[in-house]
Amino acid sequence: MPLTFEDLLARARALPRLGHRALLGIAGSPGAGKSTLAEQLVRTLNGEGEPWVAHVPMDGFHLADVELDRLGRRDRKGAPDTFDAAGYAALLRRLREERDEGGEVVYAPGFERVLEQPLAGAIAVPPTARLVVTEGNYLLLDTGAWSRVRAQLDEVWFCAPDEDERVRRLVARHEEFGKSHQEAVAWVLRSDERNARLVAATRERADLVVRDLVGWPDRHGRPRTGGEPGPVGTDTGC
Repeated sequence: MPLTFEDLLARARALPRLGHRALLGIAGSPGAGKSTLAEQLVRTLNGEGEPWVAHVPMDGFHLADVELDRLGRRDRKGAPDTFDAAGYAALLRRLREERDEGGEVVYAPGFERVLEQPLAGAIAVPPTARLVVTEGNYLLLDTGAWSRVRAQLDEVWFCAPDEDERVRRLVARHEEFGKSHQEAVAWVLRSDERNARLVAATRERADLVVRDLVGWPDRHGRPRTGGEPGPVGTDTGC
């Protein structure tokens, strides 16, 4: 029987334990719907009463363009070695170790989509946040500093939508943030799809695979119609 969005909410609610903050990771290839799912989970769970869930995306750990230029990696922006993976793993560890009583606000970097640059200290995680949802491409990668990430996460869900739909959404997203259609297609085929193949190979390490995404509220709270992403069909990978 396929899981519903309500099933995913129940699974997320059950993650925090008494006295311990839980970290939920959402992984998947570029354009898989990770941010949309994370944002809707956080919005819905926080709408049930006092806010208790925080959202800390991996994208805040993009290296700045000036550093990518220095390293000669600007044309591969989005590849694993264009992030501060060690810094991301260290932040997750700090978030895990913080306790509600006597804890302090933890500041995490954000990412400005229009500028395509990280922003230091853009996200505040209060000590009252009992669940932190983080999402990104490489949460399940087991090479280099990325291998430290999985150990900090209580669960990782992997978004695996229809591939044609994923690519279509990815091209549309690049167009939304300033690329022409030709530039968007070229970037997706040259860079994003190379990264997507790498990410797809990590799917078996996930605790849950979310696929056939149809039939849940969009980021504005409106019910989705056929052909739009939303978690319905799933299979477990734990």
